[in-house]
Amino acid sequence: MEAGIGAPEHDDERAVVLVETGPDGAQRMRRVVTRAELAAEVGRRERTGAEEGRPPRWVWADTSRWAPDLIAAGVRVERCHDLRLCHRILRASVLSATSELARAPRGPWDESPGTPAVTQGVVPLDLGIDPDPHGGAWAGDAPGAAGDALSELRRQLAAVDGSAEPGRLRLLLAAESAGALIAAEMHHDGLPWDVEEHDRLLTEALGPRPSGGRRPARLEELAAQVRTVLDRPDLNPDSQPELLRALRAAGVPVTSTRTAEIRAAGHPVSAPLLAYKKLARLYSANGWHWAQAWVREGRFRPEYVPGRVVTGRWASSGGGALQLPAAVRAAVRAEPGHRLVVADAAQLEPRVLAAMSGDAAMAAAGRSADLYQGLVDAGVVATRTEAKYAMLGAIYGATTGAGGALLPRLRQAFPAAMDVVERAARAGERGEVVATWLGRTSPADEVTAALRHAARAEGADAEQVRLARRRAQDHGRFTRNFVVQGTAAEWALCWMAALRRRLRALPGEPRLVFFLHDEVLVHTPTGIASRVAEAVVEAATEAGRLLFGSSPVEFPLDVAVVESYDEAA
Repeated sequence: MEAGIGAPEHDDERAVVLVETGPDGAQRMRRVVTRAELAAEVGRRERTGAEEGRPPRWVWADTSRWAPDLIAAGVRVERCHDLRLCHRILRASVLSATSELARAPRGPWDESPGTPAVTQGVVPLDLGIDPDPHGGAWAGDAPGAAGDALSELRRQLAAVDGSAEPGRLRLLLAAESAGALIAAEMHHDGLPWDVEEHDRLLTEALGPRPSGGRRPARLEELAAQVRTVLDRPDLNPDSQPELLRALRAAGVPVTSTRTAEIRAAGHPVSAPLLAYKKLARLYSANGWHWAQAWVREGRFRPEYVPGRVVTGRWASSGGGALQLPAAVRAAVRAEPGHRLVVADAAQLEPRVLAAMSGDAAMAAAGRSADLYQGLVDAGVVATRTEAKYAMLGAIYGATTGAGGALLPRLRQAFPAAMDVVERAARAGERGEVVATWLGRTSPADEVTAALRHAARAEGADAEQVRLARRRAQDHGRFTRNFVVQGTAAEWALCWMAALRRRLRALPGEPRLVFFLHDEVLVHTPTGIASRVAEAVVEAATEAGRLLFGSSPVEFPLDVAVVESYDEAA
């Protein structure tokens, strides 16, 4: 059983149409409810589906539009399908490139969420992380718009069914949609935040909270030291152009105000300036004003944007959800009677590369909880630091420095793994697209292809050749990383989806409250913290199995049960 839902653009009390469909998207039932009745109806269908062992799958245009009101009303759906996120994937994927959906001209479904001209529809789809062929979906549409959403559903079903790898695409669309649900729930639940502890940490680092737009005392002290060393009494260290001019005038050999350059210069100004930059970042990104804007009722409520990065990684629309510095993590404290379960996937991207490539030697090195140490033990490199440089160089395309120098050793030790990233890099250099394990596809780079063509044309000058080569190398580094980072993002989505399902089955309402690429935080009653920790590990194992089947690659986690986030470091 599946269905669709949609809402009007204006009055919240106007009708919402519920459309139940079959696995092929064919309409079975149509019902009209008001917005006020929607949560109760969705909740009733969830309960009925759970009792029958066939939870509905709710499919809608934008999870970010529909889920928040349902969650606020106490209704959390088990499964959903986000038409817009899935459309974006199917539109670009090489696996569905011959579909009607991929070949059609751009239309409303290609627009960003929230665009007024776009029908805010919901429709059902039988796509899931589980293999249940009977799972359905409920979704909805505004009166007169349900047909558009149902048509989009049918196009997506056809695109998946006719694709080169239907199973992979189904898993990717299900994981992407589950991630959108998780993001909405994490925003609602929020990360427990101790405002008093946060104030204490800021005061200890910066001095008392300033007033009148002045800098905190410690920042002002460091700014004075910088001005004295550079002999610039009126210098504003927050102005990059002004600071760069002052540094150069003082003979500091830098081309920018980046931390690495300032540190490497070894000038007397380096120490106070680097200290200033670090504290200024804390003050602006996670200071008192940040807390006032983003912490409500003792919770920091991240605003995640699933799928915003081309690799499938999440972004945030404000509040710095994807960068909580160590300096403030002590303010993330579990409520009384609760604990935080913090789990971090160890060296996720190298392990994903090993699994993608089927490189047995690299999988064997990864059986250690520390893959980098595994490379040392296998005799590939001499030290753990070398192993880290070498592996990151392989994934991110280092051609110079320690990472570039060590690449020949990796090619010799792990030829299959290196072939995956190097083929992706060569494709990018030619201006071609590449795809992740499940089929998310990189954007085409017509500029690279055009520059290569111009550089090969008769009469091309040396500058054109250099420009084409530089652009090709840059895009090759992007595509090299895309296949690994994007697949790691897919693993993380499956991990969270599998964990969310397990948490829903536990008593006490443990909640996923924070996500950072390869790390999750669960806020849980103390009495079941050990069971939550087990669920986190089981979910990681399931994610590996979902993506890579019987691959011997392991995905170990660092798991800690703590009272505050800093204790897990």
